[in-house]
Amino acid sequence: MTESLDRQTAAARLRAADDILILSHKNPDGDTIGSALGLCLALRALGKNAAVLCSDPIPKMYEYLDINWYDGSFEPSFVVAVDVASIQLFGENNNVQEYVKRANLCIDHHGSNSGYAYATLVEPQAAAVCEILTDLIPDNLGVPLTPAIANCLYTGVATDTGCFRFTSATAKTHLAAARLMEAGAEAGRLNEILFECRSHSRIEAEREALESLEYYFDDRCAMICLTRDQIVQTGVANAELEDLTSLPRSIEGVEVGLTLRQQPDGSFKISVRTSRDVDACAIARRLGGGGHNRAAGCEISGNLDNAKRAILQEVQKELARCDEERELE
Repeated sequence: MTESLDRQTAAARLRAADDILILSHKNPDGDTIGSALGLCLALRALGKNAAVLCSDPIPKMYEYLDINWYDGSFEPSFVVAVDVASIQLFGENNNVQEYVKRANLCIDHHGSNSGYAYATLVEPQAAAVCEILTDLIPDNLGVPLTPAIANCLYTGVATDTGCFRFTSATAKTHLAAARLMEAGAEAGRLNEILFECRSHSRIEAEREALESLEYYFDDRCAMICLTRDQIVQTGVANAELEDLTSLPRSIEGVEVGLTLRQQPDGSFKISVRTSRDVDACAIARRLGGGGHNRAAGCEISGNLDNAKRAILQEVQKELARCDEERELE
């Protein structure tokens, strides 16, 4: 069983370690990349040997971050995972699984964290791991927030909250963003890169997804789908599809938005976004996934019809539960 740590203890273990390898999850997003590099820069500022490893390449939209990739030049003696809730999310490339087996510490904000690491610092109330590190790095590790670190952490805070639009963005999240901006984070430039620029392939993928739009349960649930052929044909990168998950939930009257994306192995990655009363994590967890109350996900093997049937059954159960609770109020 994993050992639960507070920030002070987690920081103390990082300060006592060296030759540190920081792991991100597969199909990396802004939070796993930003937190990995931000922590790496902080550890290097302490004079430690540290580097980042990920199963998949960094998406083009994050190329402004100069990541210290692990090149095999040292043998890791301490392994840290950031923003990775379960072993399945690490991927199989770049020998990542070899290091996952000996993860010393996991820093995460998913309440569904499986506890695979020897020790965990999990704060589900945080909107992003980068929000946690915004305080942990200067207050507990004792490393000042440089503009470079601040840009990394702002990337994660902004992307995991949809530029502060999601309900996961709390007052503490905004305070964290303010602290990063005071430290030199280029919020305006980063927001433009992350949220205002769409490639032609991304727009084509959105058009394909909208053509698949379907409604269920008296229009309380909306679903969009992208097959592997459509993803390959448009040439869109996985990272550019992340914000597509908010689209079906944004439709008036929709309580559950589902986005199905077929993976290279034929399985479907399902993103679940919900309204305030519906538990997205409960829906995903019953299918082997997890996440947060309003944003969660899972993967389902089989064809598209099988994936639709499985996820819609769980959505129907959760909507029925919500209806029962409303009747009791």
